[in-house]
Amino acid sequence: MNSHETYETLAAVYAVGALDGDDLARFEAHLAEGCDRCDVIVRESREAMARMALAATPAVPPPDVKAALQARIDAATRSSRASRRGWLTWAAATAVVVALAVMLASGIVASRYEARLGQIAREIATERDRLQRQEAALRTQVAALELLRDPATRVIELRSPSTGALARVIWNDTAGGHLLVAKLPPAPSGKAYELWALGGAAPRPAGLFQVDADGRAAQKVDAGGAPAKGFAITLEPATGVPAPTGPIVLASK
Repeated sequence: MNSHETYETLAAVYAVGALDGDDLARFEAHLAEGCDRCDVIVRESREAMARMALAATPAVPPPDVKAALQARIDAATRSSRASRRGWLTWAAATAVVVALAVMLASGIVASRYEARLGQIAREIATERDRLQRQEAALRTQVAALELLRDPATRVIELRSPSTGALARVIWNDTAGGHLLVAKLPPAPSGKAYELWALGGAAPRPAGLFQVDADGRAAQKVDAGGAPAKGFAITLEPATGVPAPTGPIVLASK
C-alpha cells in the first residue's frame, strides 16, 4: 500500500470521527496541504452516511445483531495489537459500526417523532370532536330560544327519581322541540340514553343521545310529528330500541 492509499483509508475513518492521536493530526495536516482526493473521499463518505440515515427504516436492532457487531469490534481490536494493517481493519470495522449506529439512532428518533405526531393527531381529533359537540349544543340552544317565542311552546321539565340529573324539553306540538340535559352520568359502554314522547297509546322514540364528561347534552327532539304530553329518558342499547326496555333515569310529571 503506497503512502497516499494509507491517507485514503484514513479519510474514510476520519469521515465518521474515528481518528485520534497522531493519525488524526497527520491526516488533518495532509488535508490542510490541499489534497483534493482525500477531501472528496471525506465529503462523499459523510454524504453517503447521511443518505443511509435518512433512508433507514425505524427499528431497534435485535440482540443477536448487537452481539455480532460487538464480536467484530473485539476481533478487530485484538488484531490491531498485532500490526498496523490490523489497526486499519479495526478502524474500518469502527467506521461500519458508527455508520450503523447513525442509521439505528436516526431510526429510533424517527420512530419517537412518528409516535409524537400520532399523539398530536389524536389530541387534535379529540379537541375537534369536543368543539363540534359544543357547536351543536349552541345551535340547539339558539334554536330552543327561537322556539320559545311561540306562545304555544312549552318547557317540560324531567327529573331523576334517584340522582340530581335534570332535563328540559322545549316543546311545540307543531314545530317539534329541543332537549337540554345536565348532571347526567355518562352511559356505560354499549349503552345510550333514549328519549321517549309520552301521551299516545305507547311511548314513541324521540332520539338517542350521549352526554359529555360534564353530564351535558343538547339535541333536537323528533317525536314523529305527533303531539306529546310529556317525556321520559331510559337507558338502552347504543343502537336504540323501538319500545322502552331499560330503567327510567328521567321523567316528566
